[in-house]
Amino acid sequence: MIDEKIRNFDLKHYLSEKRRRIDERLGSFLDCSFPESRLGEAMRYSLMGSGKRLRPILCLAAAEAVGGGENDTVWRAACAIEMIHTYSLVHDDLPAMDDDELRRGKPTCHVRFDEATAILAGDALLTLAFEVLSSGLPAGAADDVCRRIDVIKMIAMAAGCRGMIEGQMRDMAAEGKKIDLNALMALHALKTGALIQTAVACGALLGGGTQAQCGALETYASHIGLAFQVTDDILNVEGDPGQMGKAVGTDVIREKSTYPVLLGLEASRQYAAILVNKALQALEIFDNKARPLTAIAEYVIERKR
Repeated sequence: MIDEKIRNFDLKHYLSEKRRRIDERLGSFLDCSFPESRLGEAMRYSLMGSGKRLRPILCLAAAEAVGGGENDTVWRAACAIEMIHTYSLVHDDLPAMDDDELRRGKPTCHVRFDEATAILAGDALLTLAFEVLSSGLPAGAADDVCRRIDVIKMIAMAAGCRGMIEGQMRDMAAEGKKIDLNALMALHALKTGALIQTAVACGALLGGGTQAQCGALETYASHIGLAFQVTDDILNVEGDPGQMGKAVGTDVIREKSTYPVLLGLEASRQYAAILVNKALQALEIFDNKARPLTAIAEYVIERKR
């Protein structure tokens, strides 16, 4: 269980401050890269919405946990991961995919602009992420270059056909079909879990984590990534659209296999709690520097959006 020092950690302030600083960085990358244009407007519209910024925050928190600072390389990785996450949402919302009309409390990008602009805005955010990752290296920083290359490879794998894109493909293919729990877990490990796990792994690597620390954080991330998806499935059943900023009940309409469908709502809640407990056990090797990660694990299943 969590001790009082951890329980008294002010997660709300931590998340708010990190979101503010992430938004500043994201905005500066857009300002430097894109003049005023329809494409730039669509990118900014999608990226600068009221997102949770969970993935970049996990990257920063993992770097803190292993004793690393928030250097420019860590910030670039965190922001690049959020750009990739946002691109995936823009494309997932398209008529050919999930055909959603609301995202982060606003009309989706293709509704606000048009389908072609949304496709290009998503493409532009994806490619900008790798521009951000590969830029800004100080002269003579050989070790930093090697770590940056490793991070670029890790993120590319998590976002591509070995991760998020394959997960989305499996998700669409499973609509209207019944799949078992193992297949559902494998699907979500790719679609949702891969980028969450990589966000933590990148922070740990760039923060100078030891092999033991990086392994523990990988275990932590794999469990909260799955807990995040289980909670998303629950919220799709009983969440408040006003709080979530997107439609609910869509999984039933699309005949998707979800944790509530396969396990039931109460059993899904219990499963998410078990996953979070396993994540917390993985953090036992860390000192108070991991308090944010501990608090985020609880937030993952207590959130309302």
